[in-house]
Amino acid sequence: MLTVDFARLPVGPGVRVLDLGCGGGRHAFEALRRGADVTAFDMDQSELDGVAAMFTAMDKAGEVPEGATGEIVQGTALDMPFEDGSFDRVIAAEVLEHIPDDMTAMREIFRVLRSGGTAAVTVPSFLPERICWALSEAYHTAPGGHVRIYTLAELSAKLKSVGFEIGPHHYAHGLHSPYWWIKCAVGVNNDDHPLAKAYHQLLVWDIMKRPAATRIAESLLNPIIGKSVVLYIRKP
Repeated sequence: MLTVDFARLPVGPGVRVLDLGCGGGRHAFEALRRGADVTAFDMDQSELDGVAAMFTAMDKAGEVPEGATGEIVQGTALDMPFEDGSFDRVIAAEVLEHIPDDMTAMREIFRVLRSGGTAAVTVPSFLPERICWALSEAYHTAPGGHVRIYTLAELSAKLKSVGFEIGPHHYAHGLHSPYWWIKCAVGVNNDDHPLAKAYHQLLVWDIMKRPAATRIAESLLNPIIGKSVVLYIRKP
């Protein structure tokens, strides 16, 4: 399930991509399939081990175009072990809301991106996230959880202040917001609640089958209750 629209963040052969806070690697895998040279970067070595295993499996399955590369690097977004201007593209999907010192992370993204390079930054959008916080304290107080709720204006202003040119934005995953509201209402860790289980099954079915009806519904819901906002930015 991708949050970033690769039509707006084009990658391909010879393009160096950093997936910052890659987690399970969903965006890194897609960039690699498109022929890019991908660096999956995260603090969690166990997540990175899984990403590395998938890179290998993709290569064996013939899913990696000739010349494309995938590597993993462990570290922190506040002090990345890369030279200035190392990447043509940076993806920071659902990362900044976890970092208390988000401005330092933004400056690091700016530093490692080459001049003229572009980045996609995604965070939970304001209204769905605010509802989650109102329904459940556990949702946002767990270790490593979300430390702030961004408005689009705040996110744009902060990125602009470190030097980025602000580009277009869109919203994603409108069908997922109700799931998280249900989870917050019945208990964030209560995966066995009948309502949470039923909605989760709906989401899995939608991801696997992608029927026209739910695709249309999500496109209508995204601008209103999209779980994530995606902002595209450029380093001059």
